Amino acid sequence: MANHKSALKRIRRNEAVRLRNRYQHKTTRNAIRRLRTEEDKKAAETLLPSVVSMIDRLAKRNIIHSNKAANLKSKLTKQVSAL
Repeated sequence: MANHKSALKRIRRNEAVRLRNRYQHKTTRNAIRRLRTEEDKKAAETLLPSVVSMIDRLAKRNIIHSNKAANLKSKLTKQVSAL
């Protein structure tokens, strides 16, 4: 167990950040899944910018790697344009 006040605070903070990151990552994954299963081109085109924004936000906060974000955005854009 931690002995210092700052270490105890760090443990609390790490847990809060971990839960926030997990929530954001899961929300983005669900949005990606929703976009991939979308059949209607118009609906997919309106959904794409918000999903790309979510992916960019995850990459900016180092929740996912920037290359992974680029790959996801590329594949999603290609899929939407092929509908």
